[in-house]
Amino acid sequence: MAAADLALLGGRLLFGGVLAFMGLNHFLQTEQMTGYAQHKGLPAPKLSVLASGAVLALGGLAVAVGAFPVAGALALAAFLVASAVTMHDFWAVPEDQAQDELTSFLKNVALAGGALVVAASGAAGWAYSVGLSLF
Repeated sequence: MAAADLALLGGRLLFGGVLAFMGLNHFLQTEQMTGYAQHKGLPAPKLSVLASGAVLALGGLAVAVGAFPVAGALALAAFLVASAVTMHDFWAVPEDQAQDELTSFLKNVALAGGALVVAASGAAGWAYSVGLSLF
């Protein structure tokens, strides 16, 4: 059991840590990301960048440390699906941009799937976690 617990901890740290870092990047690169959000037609682009950064950072930390992991993972999954559709609309961009947008779309969808797996396993409780949960 200890090996499985350590593997889950490693996966949580990698998955949650990368998403938390992506969220931090929303705050470090706010102006550049705001321009992209504006280009994609998001309403309140700066607020959208900051809000999405908070979801990524807090959701990623929740998964990594095991504090409210189901809520964090579900928030991440919802954000990742919404982001895939609104920000990576490969079907609506010029052909020379379609492959990059398709890759980003598929990355977000895959990460959303991973977040749903984390949410499903988080309800059972995890070793090596803070242990706070809503479920």
